[in-house]
Amino acid sequence: MTDTGSTQEQALADDTGDVASEELAGTDPQDVQDGGTAAAIDGVWDVVVVGAGPAGSSAAYAAASRGRRVLLLDKAEHPRYKTCGGGIIGPSRDSLPEDFKLPLQDRISAVTFALNGRWTRTRRSKRMLFGVVNRDEFDLRLVQAAEQAGAVLVTGVTATGVEQQGGDSRTVFVTLADGRRVEARAVVGADGSASRIGRHVGVSFDQIDLGLEAEIPVPESVSRAWAGRIHLDWGPLPGSYGWVFPKTDSGTLTVGVISARGEGEKTKEYLAAYVRRLGLSGFEPLVESGHLTRCRAEDSPLSRGRVLVAGDAAGLLEPWTREGISYALRSGRLAGEWAVQVAEAGGAADVRRQALNYAFAIKAGLGVEMRAGKVMLASFEKRPYLFHLAVSLINPAWRAFARTTQGHTTFAQLMRDHRAARKLASVAGRQ
Repeated sequence: MTDTGSTQEQALADDTGDVASEELAGTDPQDVQDGGTAAAIDGVWDVVVVGAGPAGSSAAYAAASRGRRVLLLDKAEHPRYKTCGGGIIGPSRDSLPEDFKLPLQDRISAVTFALNGRWTRTRRSKRMLFGVVNRDEFDLRLVQAAEQAGAVLVTGVTATGVEQQGGDSRTVFVTLADGRRVEARAVVGADGSASRIGRHVGVSFDQIDLGLEAEIPVPESVSRAWAGRIHLDWGPLPGSYGWVFPKTDSGTLTVGVISARGEGEKTKEYLAAYVRRLGLSGFEPLVESGHLTRCRAEDSPLSRGRVLVAGDAAGLLEPWTREGISYALRSGRLAGEWAVQVAEAGGAADVRRQALNYAFAIKAGLGVEMRAGKVMLASFEKRPYLFHLAVSLINPAWRAFARTTQGHTTFAQLMRDHRAARKLASVAGRQ
């Protein structure tokens, strides 16, 4: 799951069309903090990364690892809570910095599937499907990896926009809420789905979904019963589903639902009904939160001048499952690598060439996967029961699900290489 860190009430307000709660507002402290020490941000940086989530930290790590002077900005100080199931699938694991130690809360090898609470079946794998983390711990370690690579972290600042002079100008300015400007040869926007940098680039979306989530502390006996297993419920609203991710080491369960924006009250009702069906309504949530996920339109730009966008800021996530961590890590790393090339570019033509290379790298990989995910979502919206029957009862479909979470294949590869997968999507998508 991806997130903006907004509250559930804010997300429901957004769902009625009021996006003011997503604005990056507020006045930042005059004293900029870098690990508790006043930090200077003057001078010209090779790469400035806005946002220290998985995409931003990966971009900073990639650029700093190449010996460049990198500044990583974030409005929050780590560790901080993030609304997220915290599933680390195979592609996420494979995109982590070298020698990165995953702070796993649980190792998942079983999935219980249900169709709006009915026809429940649990499938098990001999091998781990994926791991589960708390986002505060995970994001903190990613930031630390970027710092160890040489990036400078500055927290407590809000980026409000970008100023570019165009032409053959060799630098760009990131403007801050306190009136200061940071000068860079290249900028990576990774400041979430309500991204100010994304607006500067002109990112557009063709899919917006509302996710609601509760972090529920449970007794040890309940936590133990959920260890190693997640729950997926194909929901009552078109394209909706619910999930339970166990955070066994912390003794909590992350319970959430997601559906298309515009059904805020019904989505809230779905979450309440889901929690009741699971027998968890007697436990008081530690946190209740909401977020909007935004999926980019296929022709949406990924750069403007010396500015690139990655992760949620670029609308990069899996359209069907709305999984965003792997997309953030992969696009962030690519953005950091190509930002170095943009920083070293001379004239405007060279900048455009390097930015186009970044866009091509994204579209050739993540773009192909997103296209397949949109086909899957369109079919799932019409006939979720076919997908439930497939993964619950048909062994090849279950194995395909397992191989996808483990990172051995993708939805795009499945649809390209297996006639049965194409047939399922075709039949499910018929009017």
